[in-house]
Amino acid sequence: MEKKVFFFDIDGTLTDRKTGQVVPSAKRALELLEKNGHFVSIATGRAHYKCRGLLESLGLENMVCSGGMGLVLHNQLVKNTPLDRREALAVIHHAEQLGIGVLIALDDSEKVYAANDLFREQVGPRQEPTEYVIDPDFKVDEAPEIFKFYLALSKEQDQLIPEPVKFAKLRFVPEYIMCQHDNKKQGILDVLDYLSLPQKEVVVFGDDLNDLVMFDPSWTSIAMGNGAEELKARADYVTDRNVDDGIYNACVKFSWI
Repeated sequence: MEKKVFFFDIDGTLTDRKTGQVVPSAKRALELLEKNGHFVSIATGRAHYKCRGLLESLGLENMVCSGGMGLVLHNQLVKNTPLDRREALAVIHHAEQLGIGVLIALDDSEKVYAANDLFREQVGPRQEPTEYVIDPDFKVDEAPEIFKFYLALSKEQDQLIPEPVKFAKLRFVPEYIMCQHDNKKQGILDVLDYLSLPQKEVVVFGDDLNDLVMFDPSWTSIAMGNGAEELKARADYVTDRNVDDGIYNACVKFSWI
C-alpha cells in the first residue's frame, strides 16, 4: 500500500458542528490510518494554543495551524510565523483613525492587548475564551510581533478596511472581524518540505469554503457530504456527511484502511 499524507480540517469535518465533538468513526479512522503507516495531520486556521488539546485527544503528533503559518511535527512546534508587521500596523492604525475598536494578539495565547476598551464598548467581548490586557500605556508600534488582531467592524462597515495583501480579513461572527493568516495550503507544502514527502500522495478532507485553498489538483481532495457546494464542485470525491461516517467510509473506499 502506498503511504499517503493526510490533512483533516476540524469543524464540520472531524467534528460535529452541533456538538463540537469529534465524530467517533472519524477518530477511529485516524487511528487506523496511523496504524497502517500513513502520515496524519490536522489542518486548521485556529491558533496553535487553541487546538493543542484536540491534537492530544486525537493521539496525533502533527498539525498545520495558525492559518497555515504554524506547524507541529512529532509534537514539536517547529514554526509559528507572525503577521507582516508593517502591513499589520498600517491596518491597525487605519482602524484606530476611524474610531474602530482593536484587540491585538502579541503571542500564542488567549491574551489580547489594547490601549483602551473601545472594542468591547462597541461590540461586546470576543466569543471565545479571552484574557484582556487593557493598558493606557500600550503602544502597538513597540510590539516586536503581531500574530493576529480583531476589529470591531460590522458587515455594513466592512468596506472601511481594505483587504490586506499579506494576510486575510475573516468574519466568523457578525459583530467583528479577525485579521490573521489564511493559507492552509502553504502549511501543507511546508510539511512536505520539512519531511521530504511527495505532493502526489497528499489527501485533504474539508467541508467549508475556507478549505478551498487546500483543494489543489496536485493531490487528492475529498469534500464532506455536509460541505459547501462550491467545495464539492472542486473535490475529487464527495463522501458522506461527517456525522454519517464520511471520513471512515472514504478511507475504506480507497483502501487506506
